[in-house]
Amino acid sequence: MNEKVKKEVFDWVKVFALAIVFAFVITQFVKPTLVNGDSMYPTLQDGNYLLIDRMSYKFKEPKHGDIIVFKSDLKQDDGSSKDLVKRVIGVSGDKVKIKDSKVYVNGKKINEPYIYNQPTEGDIDTVVPQGSVFVLGDNREISLDSRYDSVGFISESDILGKVFIRLYPFNEIGLLDE
Repeated sequence: MNEKVKKEVFDWVKVFALAIVFAFVITQFVKPTLVNGDSMYPTLQDGNYLLIDRMSYKFKEPKHGDIIVFKSDLKQDDGSSKDLVKRVIGVSGDKVKIKDSKVYVNGKKINEPYIYNQPTEGDIDTVVPQGSVFVLGDNREISLDSRYDSVGFISESDILGKVFIRLYPFNEIGLLDE
């Protein structure tokens, strides 16, 4: 092989190696996820493609209004664990109460302009344990969330990350505000 061909091959190997390293680094910080279902409607819809920030809770605690993705004990059709997308309503030590279709945190009714036009069913009066969060979907009528024993409180160690950007559909690309 002549020098020119060797240099060309070496350049391609460098580009490929750099791409692999770059992809590895990116996946340590962000993770793509797909919304499956309408429990977060109207904020998120079935088929939305999202990026989650995997590092956000390594340095700080979840806060009220964050939209998170977390591991659950629920199973998908193929038997694998189901990741859920929900909104943080209560954090460690908060008193969460649901009464007469209204949600209260630490005795104050919270403003929830993001919920779909249904009441919040349930009769909850609980304190969020240390190291956990209480989550609800924005479409309360169909959301399987912390109101139900099958989901319950979410351990902070089960949180995969905070949703920060919607990539698809293309006409809705952008950062997600709380």
